[in-house]
Amino acid sequence: MAVNNDDIAQLFQNMGTLLEMKGDSVFKVRAYQRAARTIENLSFPLAQAVADGTDLKNIPGIGKAINDKIHELLDSGRVSAYEKLVGELPDGVLTLMDVPGVGPKTAMLITQELQISTIEGVERAVQDGRMAALPRMGQKAADNILRHVKNLHTKDQRTPIGQALPLAEEVISQLRRACPDIGPLFPAGSLRRWEETIGDIDLVGTSPNPEQAGDALVALDIVREVVVHGPKKTSVIVEPGVQVDLRLSDPGSFGAMLQYFTGSQQHNIRLRDYANRMGLSLNEYGITDLSTGKVEEFPDETAFYARLGLPYISPELRLGMWELDSAQEGRLPDLVQESDLTGDLHLHSDWSDGRDPIEAMVVAAADQGYQYMALTDHSSGRGIANGLSDERLSEQIALLRALQSKHSIKILCGSEVDIRADGTLDYPDELLAQLDVVVASVHSAMGQDSETMTQRIIKAMHHPAVTIIGHLSTRLIGRREPTEFDLEAVLQAARETGTALEINASPERLDLKDIHAYRARELGVPLVVSTDSHHYADLPQRRFGIAVARRAWCESKHLLNTLPVDQFLAFIKAPKPGRLSVFDAALARGN
Repeated sequence: MAVNNDDIAQLFQNMGTLLEMKGDSVFKVRAYQRAARTIENLSFPLAQAVADGTDLKNIPGIGKAINDKIHELLDSGRVSAYEKLVGELPDGVLTLMDVPGVGPKTAMLITQELQISTIEGVERAVQDGRMAALPRMGQKAADNILRHVKNLHTKDQRTPIGQALPLAEEVISQLRRACPDIGPLFPAGSLRRWEETIGDIDLVGTSPNPEQAGDALVALDIVREVVVHGPKKTSVIVEPGVQVDLRLSDPGSFGAMLQYFTGSQQHNIRLRDYANRMGLSLNEYGITDLSTGKVEEFPDETAFYARLGLPYISPELRLGMWELDSAQEGRLPDLVQESDLTGDLHLHSDWSDGRDPIEAMVVAAADQGYQYMALTDHSSGRGIANGLSDERLSEQIALLRALQSKHSIKILCGSEVDIRADGTLDYPDELLAQLDVVVASVHSAMGQDSETMTQRIIKAMHHPAVTIIGHLSTRLIGRREPTEFDLEAVLQAARETGTALEINASPERLDLKDIHAYRARELGVPLVVSTDSHHYADLPQRRFGIAVARRAWCESKHLLNTLPVDQFLAFIKAPKPGRLSVFDAALARGN
């Protein structure tokens, strides 16, 4: 079985954890943890990079020792140093690390003292009192572990951003009503970086009365448990079981605190090392001159980064990868914004599985300020989605053409057409030729092997009517795993055929994911951000797709649906693969 980036990252994460359990050097532990995070965020497969002769040591976070272990794993399928570590520690100790609140030292304590190696065993040990009796444990800590174990039975320990962001916004709204004098208040951490899943929700802000704000948080109706209630930090568990941490600072130091708690950890480590070389030290209160001990405060992040001689680095880029080098060299991208979008190319109506009439979706798209939109109800292959028969699609095309005279927004006739198991499409060619936009998507036979699925998608790309491949991996975050296919081969085929790839903004999909969109951008593949809306209220969810594009370092010019209507029409009217020249010309102009 091929070794992928996730496998390699998990191995190094485990090595860091095992070394921490042994009490090894903190620097060695962090090196493995840093390597794991770096590899998780790579847009290209390490196995391919090694096959191509790439020097992995040029990648941030990968030194000689890590490089050698990657080569050993790819050559032999094993890493001897890892096997040695596993053999030195109790069986099952890594399994216990799946429980939030159980760190490396606690996992070692549980396995050594109680000979427990399963999550079920941890639950029983709490219930019968053995856990609380452990040294330095106590009943409160044991009960906290039990709460986390029970949460594991009902949900993934990380919350999808589509649930976390509205929840954070609701908490902020309620806090502002309870404490009108609260100043700036923002989500921080992984939520502000727009990661697809969130651990805890971090809120950072300012207030002339921090104690009053903390009291207000614990008094909110949605709070079901208070974890910490202090002058500097208040933590609560809110429905539906998500922890919210509130930290408030003085206005003068707000920029430093927001930067610090936005992270990521790896970005902050690299930034700290960069500052140390300048004789400076960083923390959540400001920047300290090591020669004088003087602490400088910063009211905003722009001033904070400027003190380090850097431009502002957008939160979506703060992964500890290439952003610091790019900032020093003046190469940070001018990231795409929601307002850059000129059209939505994936919308459903009540003709298939949408909830609203066609005209309601047209009006909603116009209300977003779009110049054009595509109505793309399902093809007939999806029986459960009330897909359109050939006759119904012909009827819909006629209706859409007639509606155009009533609306200034350009209405494009489209369809989300199933890619059948053999790579053919769900409508006859003569009907497909009548459509302006064809979003071809996989909705069935998702268990095909990688080679079959790869060829299936590529065959669809070669069809002259296909404009866009929708939600390429078919994943549903936390509910359905992505299909298996050769990403690099698919991206190359998209480029060669002039087929666009969708960043599906539906928060349950976010497909393409960020690292795949990053690679597509590198290869010059046209990308679109569309919402896959099934209700007119879904259109503002474009913000989730734009966040993915920003994490992929996309500028406006990298997205096909930032083109003005005349240029977009020129793209879809050009025969494939000649469409690519239209897109490349727009790239060269920078839109």
